[in-house]
Amino acid sequence: MRLKDIQVQNEKETRGGFGEGIYEAGKSNNQVVVLTADLAGSLKLGPFIKDFPDRFFQCGIAEANMMGMAAGLTIGGKIPYTTTFANFSTGRVYDQIRQSIVYSGKNVKICASHAGLTLGEDGATHQILEDIGLMKMLPGMTVIVPCDFNQTKAATQAIANYEGPVYLRFGRPKWPNFTSENGADFVIGKAQLLSEGTDVTLIACGHMVWKAIEAGRILEEKGYSVELINIHTIKPLDTEAVMQSIRKTGCAVTIEEHNIIGGLGDSIAQAAAVNFPIPIEFIGTKDTFGESGKPTELLTKYGLDTPFIVAASEKVMARK
Repeated sequence: MRLKDIQVQNEKETRGGFGEGIYEAGKSNNQVVVLTADLAGSLKLGPFIKDFPDRFFQCGIAEANMMGMAAGLTIGGKIPYTTTFANFSTGRVYDQIRQSIVYSGKNVKICASHAGLTLGEDGATHQILEDIGLMKMLPGMTVIVPCDFNQTKAATQAIANYEGPVYLRFGRPKWPNFTSENGADFVIGKAQLLSEGTDVTLIACGHMVWKAIEAGRILEEKGYSVELINIHTIKPLDTEAVMQSIRKTGCAVTIEEHNIIGGLGDSIAQAAAVNFPIPIEFIGTKDTFGESGKPTELLTKYGLDTPFIVAASEKVMARK
């Protein structure tokens, strides 16, 4: 497939995909329960609460307690989904996640909305840019960052049948929705190849997959052959797919709405260093906090927008 052929169906919030996905997971499996820290509306939990009120727990603004409750619920065979903003899902409760959930391998699904710069006007205190690193460093934690509404819905349903702790990261704004409606192109741990090429590999996750598509189209118009991989599962990383691509193109650009320290780029660089060292450029925030502003303006200010990906791609190809 060429990038110009990817069609946008509509623009929808990835958190809305979570809301629909958790409702479908609840219908399919009566062991699924949902906990929230006073953010049922923001996480789009209305349909689940309406139809399954006995499987919903409002924990209030007490995120650490919510994680402890979720760990306890697994002992009785429940599949708890915790829901709050990404900052409060990770930084505020890291000790509880490490000790009560991951260390003992509890089957808790940590669902984190409003991640990254595209949270926008809420500013630096809420725009966590370190959470992927925090979560992927925990032994046994699976880390998933879907790219659009459809994929978030599919991922939310899939993790109900996936044994072990999972961190599922998604966002606030409406965003181009382009993956398959039935979720057939989502498999935990399996990279999604969006286009094949020979000159450069673009590797992206989350909202930045769409920005990579935009950049890839520009590069194709310039005559470059672009391979684009959506790494929705950052851990476990699909090393085989990454290696197959970079052996062909000889260079890569990683693209994430996260600090380049500790995120997707680090995982790709480590895999390349061990298996097939190549030039790599990194698109992401550069060891900094965010600030209040409109999502698209923040992506531009912090170097995450389409022109920066194009420039990084041309730079890394020149380094081969």
